Formats: sequence, structure tokens, C-alpha cells
Amino acid sequence: MLLPSLMFMALSVSVISTLGAPMVPTIAREQQVSLGAAQWTLTVTLLAGAIAGPVLGRLGDGPRRRGAIQGALACVLVGSVLAAAAPAFWLLMAGRSLQGVGMGLMPLAISVARDHLPAERMRSGIASLSVTTSVGAGLGYPVTGMIAQHLDYRAGFWFAALLSALALGLVTWVVPTGSSTPGRRLDTVGAVLLCTGLATVLLALSQGSVWGWASPATLGCLAGAVSAFALWVVSALRVGHPLVDIRLVRNRAVLAANVTALLMGIGMFGVLSLVTLYTQVPASAGYGFQLSLTATGLILLPLSLGSITANRAASALVSRIGLNRVLPLGALLVCADLVLLAVWRDHLGILVLGTFLLGNGVGASYAVMPLLIVRHVPPSETGSATGFNQVLRVVGGSVGSATVSAILLAHTPAGGETPDSGAYTLALLVTAGAAFLGVVTAVVLPPRRSRTPELPAATEPEAPQPPAAHRPAAPASGIVRRGSTR
Repeated sequence: MLLPSLMFMALSVSVISTLGAPMVPTIAREQQVSLGAAQWTLTVTLLAGAIAGPVLGRLGDGPRRRGAIQGALACVLVGSVLAAAAPAFWLLMAGRSLQGVGMGLMPLAISVARDHLPAERMRSGIASLSVTTSVGAGLGYPVTGMIAQHLDYRAGFWFAALLSALALGLVTWVVPTGSSTPGRRLDTVGAVLLCTGLATVLLALSQGSVWGWASPATLGCLAGAVSAFALWVVSALRVGHPLVDIRLVRNRAVLAANVTALLMGIGMFGVLSLVTLYTQVPASAGYGFQLSLTATGLILLPLSLGSITANRAASALVSRIGLNRVLPLGALLVCADLVLLAVWRDHLGILVLGTFLLGNGVGASYAVMPLLIVRHVPPSETGSATGFNQVLRVVGGSVGSATVSAILLAHTPAGGETPDSGAYTLALLVTAGAAFLGVVTAVVLPPRRSRTPELPAATEPEAPQPPAAHRPAAPASGIVRRGSTR
């Protein structure tokens, strides 16, 4: 029951994180706020998820792991109930921020899988957990669309409360207590600096099109983010047990997974935004399909199917060609899919095919990213390293959404509400460019030496000294030595 329970938890949190997107107009109407204000129900969830990710990842690398999972799920449950029953908009915002805490649970699930799954199931289990991000997004949009069209937004948050309560019960019953790694003191200074940098950069990206990209508020947020990140790097290199070990991030394989995660997030969330908007464009614009929210959600459902298909295909490909070659293949498929949609999107069948191919590309890449990281970091850093990778996916998604919004706004006639069709072409080509950079990164950065596809023997207690062919390259002195003794 362990892997199915972890997958249900991760899938539930992924679905809950997408609940707000199609319901923004409904929330604006029922709470009597502007669309810009209602959009904050999405922004605040991303902010909370980006902040919670690295902190929960570090708490998960130790004996407090199950307690951290239970605490995060309890936050999601309380936030869902609060959002569903909120009589005022600020309480709805508070509920959405608590729901965002659940976005940091993926690294904890991967840490549990690395510690407690049998060696022969570990690789496929971690890959399956990683693709729940895209599977949940594909499922969340049609569910949210149906709820928003036929019920009110409060029903969607009651549905989220039910999912989080079930996940909390499963975790309490199934997930083992304790961890193979000792507890460590939380790097409070590093947590504050990293969270400050993430919060300010996501704030600037989400509000830049409203404030103006050259406005003092936007530039001030970006400058503050750069300063916070610089201080965080300096702090992380000086403390004994940092929130994220920068020395591990310098490993070429880990760096490839992290940079590709950022670029793939731009492509994935960018195309989700574009397809959602394009399918609902009124017929008077001369393009688009004027679909209902439910129909739009169904157009995005193949994203989940593609991700599931890619997970199985990626496992077979890893055994044949290795992890380092599967990652660029996934990014290349996303790039080709975005170019296809840029030049040909006049039929609903093409959009369905596009979301299916997107799911395959993103699913294959997301399946191998945590495997690359797990192979090259010691067990005591699993949660922290995979948590940082998850944060970069969220940041990439914010960059993609902000880029799409800026392009569409720039191509909307003065006084109009609908951009011209060329705006979608340009936005898709820009996001395709980001995916292509992901291909280049995934090809150039990983170590050139061929490796076997299995996880390093450092994950198995009975094999303290793995063969040289299976031993991960050391990005810094002592890293392999720590990782190969448990």
C-alpha cells in the first residue's frame, strides 16, 4: 500500500493546486472583487508552494518526515475548509495559501520511496511519483471546469477538503515512522533568505503585466530577489547543514535536472494557459472555438493520459539508453509539440493531440529528473535536493504564465478584450524556444561518461562500497563518500 498511498497523496495535492484557474471569474463575481484581485487566488498558492517546498524537503530528511507530511496535509485540509466556507475574500486568500503548502509534499514522498521501497521497485516508484504533477494538472482542469460551470466555487474547495482528508488518513495508516538519516537542525537563516527570494521573484512575475515590467514595484521586487538569492548562496556555503546543499547542485547531472525543470515548467504551464484561453475565445474574434469550461477541461485531459504513457515508456527507455538520454528526448518532444501548435491549431483534434504529446514529453522528463538527482546525492539530501527541483518547476511555471500574459496583453487592441491570433503563435514559439534550451541543457550538462541505468548502490545499506561503474561522480570533495555509507 505504500506506493499507491504516496501516489494518491501527490495526485490529490496536484489536483488541488489547479482548482483555482478556471474558477477565477466565478470567484470575482461571487466575492465582488476585480478579476485582477481574484487572480491572486492562484498567485498566493504558487507563493506558498514555492516557500514550503525547500523547508518541507529538509524536514523530510530525518526522523520528523511523517510528522512533516501529516502537518502539510493538515494545512491543506484546513485551507480547503476555510476557502469553501470563507465569508470574506481575505479568508479565501488565507485558505488558498494553506492549500499551497501541499505543493511541497513531492520531495517528502520521494524520500519515503527511496527509504522504504524494495530496490527493484524504487526506480519505477520514484518515476511514477514524479509524473503525478502533470497527471494531476490534466485531471484538475476538467474537474474544476465542471464544478465551476454547474456548481459554485465553494463546491470545488469542499471537494479539495475530501481529497486531503483521505490523503491524511492514508498517510497516517501506511507511511512508516522514522528515517534512515538522523535529524538535523533546520537552517533558519537559509530558509528565510531562500523563501524571501522566491516570494519576491514570483510576485514580480505574476504582477509584472499589471504593474508594468519597468515599474518601480516590479524592478524593486526583482532587485530584492537577486539580493536575497545572493545572500542565500553565501550562507549555504558557510553552514554545515544548509537548507539546500549548493555543492550538490553543482554536480553536472543534478544541475542538468534542475535547469531542465525550470525550462520545462515554462513550456508546460505556458501551453496550459494558452490552450485554456484559445479554446474559449468567442467566435466573433475570427479564431478559437468558444468552448465551455467543461469542454475546455476535457481538451486538457489527454495531458494526464500522455503522462501515464510516458512514465511506462520512460522506464523501458532508461533500461535501454540510460537516464541521460531520456531527459533530452522528453524536452525535444515538448519543443516539437509547441511548434506544431504554433503553426497548426485550427482543429480541436490538433489541440487534443497537442496536449497528449505535451503530457508525453513532460511526463518522460519529469520521470527521470528525480532519478538523476537521487543517483548523484547521498540519501540524507534526497528531500532537500528533490525539493529544490520541485521549486524550480513552480518558478518555471510562473515565468511561462507571466510570459504568455505579457505577449497576449501586448497584442490586444486598445479597448479590446481579445488578442489577435498572431499573439498565440508568438507565445507558443517563445515557449518552444524555452523547451529547446531544455534540450540543449539536457544534452550538454550531464557527465559524458556512460552509466548504467540503475540507482547507485548507496541507496542500499548492505552495499557500502558500490562498483566504480555505479558510483556517482563527485561534484565536491566528500559527497560520494558520505552518500556511499549509511
